[in-house]
Amino acid sequence: MGVVHRPRTAWDSARVFVAAAECDVYWWLTGEVGRRLGLAYQESLARTRLRVQRRGDAVPAEAGAWRARLEDLLHDRPDLTPVLLRLTEETAARLSR
Repeated sequence: MGVVHRPRTAWDSARVFVAAAECDVYWWLTGEVGRRLGLAYQESLARTRLRVQRRGDAVPAEAGAWRARLEDLLHDRPDLTPVLLRLTEETAARLSR
């Protein structure tokens, strides 16, 4: 896998997760997040979806919150780095379809 820059990985993942929260990819992502990262992250994604649906200008704040959340996750659980990278890649691919 090489060297992974945690802040960059967290930021890239955060932007993809928030983008997915705004569309049908959310339904796939929420299940994967729950299975791979845990129910707390799945619940956070559901709250993100609600905030973004209510206020379109919430996207930057949600992306920032996810960046911090995911950076903390990678710090506490570096073993989840490849999981997060794959999840982000698959979500981005689904967004571009």
